[in-house]
Formats: sequence, C-alpha cells, structure tokens
Amino acid sequence: MTLPPLLPWPQVHERLQLIFPEGAPHRANSVWEIAARSVFVMLYVGAVEGNDIWIRPDQVTRMTDDQALRTSDAERIAWTKLSKKPSKEAAPGRWYAGNTRESIRDDTIRNSLVPNNAVIERSGLATTSSHGRYALDAAFAALFDPALSGPPFEAAAAAWQASHLSVGARMRIAVVRKGASSGTDRLLVTFPNGETRLMAPGPSSDLSRHVIEVFAPTFLGNPAVIFLSESRDKVVARDDELAKRIGLNILADKNLPDIILADLAPAHPLLVFIEVVASDGPVSEARKSALLALTDAASYPREHIAFVTVYRDRSAAQFKKTVDSLAWGSFAWFASEPAHLVELIDGGNNPRKLKS
Repeated sequence: MTLPPLLPWPQVHERLQLIFPEGAPHRANSVWEIAARSVFVMLYVGAVEGNDIWIRPDQVTRMTDDQALRTSDAERIAWTKLSKKPSKEAAPGRWYAGNTRESIRDDTIRNSLVPNNAVIERSGLATTSSHGRYALDAAFAALFDPALSGPPFEAAAAAWQASHLSVGARMRIAVVRKGASSGTDRLLVTFPNGETRLMAPGPSSDLSRHVIEVFAPTFLGNPAVIFLSESRDKVVARDDELAKRIGLNILADKNLPDIILADLAPAHPLLVFIEVVASDGPVSEARKSALLALTDAASYPREHIAFVTVYRDRSAAQFKKTVDSLAWGSFAWFASEPAHLVELIDGGNNPRKLKS
C-alpha cells in the first residue's frame, strides 16, 4: 500500500480554515490545532477510507514534532506499529498528555469532524474495543495533497463542501460570507407590500434586509414594516399612519429599535421590536423595559408585543458576547439559519413543562 502524501500539520491547519469557513457547523473544533494534528496523524498512518487502516485518539497524543518530520513510508509504517502498542512511558516531546485522548475523541473527532463528514467511523466495533475506529473520508483526505494548491484547491474544497455538507450548512456559510464582504453598493430592500428602499452598505443594513425579506414572511402571517433605521439618526422608512391605525403612537425617541414590524393577521396586531446586532446591543432587560415604556405610554397591550434580537450566525462573536444579556421573554434569530427561532422562555413562578 502506498501511503498518502503529507503536508506539514501547520499547513493542514491552514487548509482546514478554508474547508470549514465561518458559518460551517461545528467549525470551532473542526479547525483548531487539535483537529489539524488529528488529520495529520490519520494521513501519516494512512487511515483513509478504503485502506482499512484506522486510528485511536491516543495515537494523536503520541505523535511528536520530531516524528512528524520522518516522512518516508518505512518510517511512517514503523511508527504506526509502535503507536498501537500499549506503553506507560511518556514519549519525549509527545504532542499531548495521554489523558487528553477522550477530549480528542469527543470534542474534535466524534462531535465535529464526524458530523461534518470529514471522518468516518468503523462499524461493528464494540464500544470498549481497543482497535482503531476512525479514518478520513477519501475525498476529504485528497484536499491535503501537497500537489493541490491555489485555485485548483479552492475548486476541490468547494466541490467537497457541495457533496458533503448539508444544504442548510452551505446556506449558512453563504450568508455569513456575504455579510462579511465589504461591498460598497447601496442595498435594495424589498418590503412585504412590494415597495423598495435603499440602505447604506454594511453588516447592519444587510441584516436588516434579511429581517424584512426573510424573517418577516417566515414568522408573521401578514407582515408590515412600521419603522426601519440604518442608524439611530438615519430613518429609512416610517409609517405613522399604519402605526396609529393599530393603536401605536410613534414618537421620535432615542429608544426606538432598529426595526418595528407588525403582524396584521391576528385580530389584534402583533407588534415586533427588533434589534440588529452587528455592532449595537441586543434586546437586554434594560432595552426591553425602555421599549415597553414606549408602548405603555401608548396603552398598547403587552401581550401583543414581541422582542427579537437578530444576529448573523450562532458562531458570530457578537452572539457569544451578548447571549448572556438577552432578555427573558424575547427571541433570537440567526440570518444564517432562517427557519429557526430561539425563544428565551420566561416561566416566572410557573415554569413550562418540557414536551416531546
């Protein structure tokens, strides 16, 4: 058997960033250093789909920088045999302590690379078996061929993503990638009634467009836009007549949110306050109280009001930074996963029971 060609593990690390771009599921643990070293070891021993060679996570811990430079087939085969033998000796310079094998198995391989279809798991092994059980998907392993670089690598990575990542995952990547681009053209936003408005380019405006064109028709029966701004002092659209018709008197106020939607389908319209988090804050408890003060002043019933914080993606730094400040009784929505909505249930003194 001919072993696959090798890239140094730092270059494996670089390629993983491109194969699993921002927005890819399980990205954090699919692109970190441990993942790169795990992929390298699988390539090193030839644990690739079709070869009937499999690794154990503890083999990753036993690799060393010195051994990684020994790349002849004979040296690789000799180390593979040695790495399978039980040993209580701590190899000098080993990559990881022996007790990290469970973390490599669970966090990196089983819960990240396997769900992303980059690693396959050997079937028919007992849970307690000491035999190797993990190998690289053949098409994934081919992405680390040193002869593949530049545009051919990018094309191969895109082809692998198309055949191995789910439609939802690819859409999520596309949304995140588009939001991160630095376009200069003004954004054309189409309202539920067919009217259009132009907004200044930028992440906040792009998220606002997703709210109006995707969120509103998905989660509201008969959506309408009452208020839309692209900054606290720049109003893109304002419909005072509609607001008054449903019983809301909008006053110029610094506490107005980024977007106010209404669902006109219910007998009593639902008012939806939305904050877009690209740079500004979410619907926190303080923000929710300030918005309720506006509706209380207009005698608008609280039971017909909803609060939504909008993010680009669950992996976005803005979400991780602000998730602990989201108000109970509000919702979170991610433009990269448009069919899903997170509800922060406020059970008060009567928590809801879980349902299957």
